[in-house]
Amino acid sequence: MSARVLGGAGLIVLTVGLGVYGAQQVLRVRQMRGEIEAMERDIVTLRARTDELTRTVERLRSDPAYVEKLAREELGYVRPDETVLKFPSAARGEPRAGNAPSGR
Repeated sequence: MSARVLGGAGLIVLTVGLGVYGAQQVLRVRQMRGEIEAMERDIVTLRARTDELTRTVERLRSDPAYVEKLAREELGYVRPDETVLKFPSAARGEPRAGNAPSGR
């Protein structure tokens, strides 16, 4: 074989190899761009959550009424002069008082 044919064959092999490698890299770049977009969406969500938590912390530091509200709702706190009335909740399927079957 002549050097010219070998050179041409080598050039074809090199071109095909670079084409395959390039195609793989294009797919990899697309995948990475998708990951970047997903991470940017996560960043937006996390920044919004951070802002919300910052406002809550600031409110806890400066708003005694908000602290009291949370203590009452989440921890069940009451003032010393208050009376707490607790009513049992009816389990599902059990009749409530006044709605009992008549026994006929």
